[in-house]
Amino acid sequence: MISAFDLFKIGIGPSSSHTVGPMVAALDFRERTRRRPGLARIRAEIFGSLAWTGRGHGTDVAILLGLLGHSPAGIDPDRVDEYVAEAKRTGRLGLGGPAFALESDLVFNFTEVLPVHTNGMRFRALDGQGTVLDTVTCYSIGGGFVVGEEEVREGEAVTFPLPYASAADLLATCLRTGFSIAQVQRANEGASRSREAIDEGLDSIRDAMFSCIDRGLRQTGELPGGLKVRRRAKKLFEDLEANRHLNARPAHEIMDWISLFALAVNEENAAGGRVVTAPTNGAAGIVPAVLRYARDFCPGWSDERGREFLLVAAAIGGLIKSRASISGAEVGCQGEVGSAAAMAAAGLAALLGGSTLQIENAAEIAMEHHLGMTCDPIGGLVQIPCIERNAFGANKAVVAASLALRGDGIHRVSLDEVIETMRQTGHDMQAKYKETSLGGLAVNVAAC
Repeated sequence: MISAFDLFKIGIGPSSSHTVGPMVAALDFRERTRRRPGLARIRAEIFGSLAWTGRGHGTDVAILLGLLGHSPAGIDPDRVDEYVAEAKRTGRLGLGGPAFALESDLVFNFTEVLPVHTNGMRFRALDGQGTVLDTVTCYSIGGGFVVGEEEVREGEAVTFPLPYASAADLLATCLRTGFSIAQVQRANEGASRSREAIDEGLDSIRDAMFSCIDRGLRQTGELPGGLKVRRRAKKLFEDLEANRHLNARPAHEIMDWISLFALAVNEENAAGGRVVTAPTNGAAGIVPAVLRYARDFCPGWSDERGREFLLVAAAIGGLIKSRASISGAEVGCQGEVGSAAAMAAAGLAALLGGSTLQIENAAEIAMEHHLGMTCDPIGGLVQIPCIERNAFGANKAVVAASLALRGDGIHRVSLDEVIETMRQTGHDMQAKYKETSLGGLAVNVAAC
């Protein structure tokens, strides 16, 4: 089982696999080598998708920040430019630290793909004569998770009281124990945290999601990167607020609110703001948008129902990650937006009182109707089509939950079957459609 606190990580944009993961890996290497006798210089090399779209995703900056000692959750996004400028000016990793020249000590390897995953990284520590003191090869596998060649660094091993390896197992556990999906997930979270710590952690995740929405609603201007993409959330918010007094408003206006919440998050993500991986940064707007919709527009909201939403979403996201992938570089955007939509649909169905079968059905519907979605960001930036794609994913999640709740939970295609289909589809998908910017919109639309 994957914990909600591993799946939902507070960090910065624009990408969990290309920004958060590399920053975590670089910080790990810094801590591993910082007291190494004779350390004079650090060099890094990135491979595959990290190399092809790394500049657009801020991978170079993320690695520098990690080597400087910053973590995704702790860094102040407003000071990133300051940190980078100082490191470039001195060519060192802090006062008295080893040398690291961003332009020469970070190599973008466009020709080699390492064997474990396309998002490969290699860090080297050298002495003053250029002798290698230490080498680490690791991989950013999506959602901010980092794995080594032999060791998965996702936290210490924990024995869970109600383990499950599939959706079928999860449903059987619910039937056997009488627990809801949220209660099963909470029981497993309790193996390593107190109830108070679980509630506090979930509330922090919710607050970070809503703060990201609120900040996105206040910002204007163009997003960085050169595509000249203008922020739209603030103007859309003002238009919707201006219409509140009207007696006649179209019923589909609610879709605009859901889209607005998602746009606000993903515009913040594209600008390098603070977001929550849900389960990735590229799909970070979907779960917050649906959760905010539930708070602002659905009856029966409470803090506890919001926690249930996140616990159920985490259970579904964990299944998808463990049985397939949440990495766009591995399976395309079906693994990012599709997974997020499934998580949000299940969370909403649970919050609205759905049965375990209806919740599983909601996740299945949402995942099924994202199958085959490619990851082809223009210019390697998490902007087009990523920002609007989150708005669509959020609305599709609400539709999936509504359809499931209108039924009795009995359906022909299971969640396990659609997850396996997603995995196989991702395996069959050409590499140019998996976060390389070598196909699709990325080559058919001018990036300038």
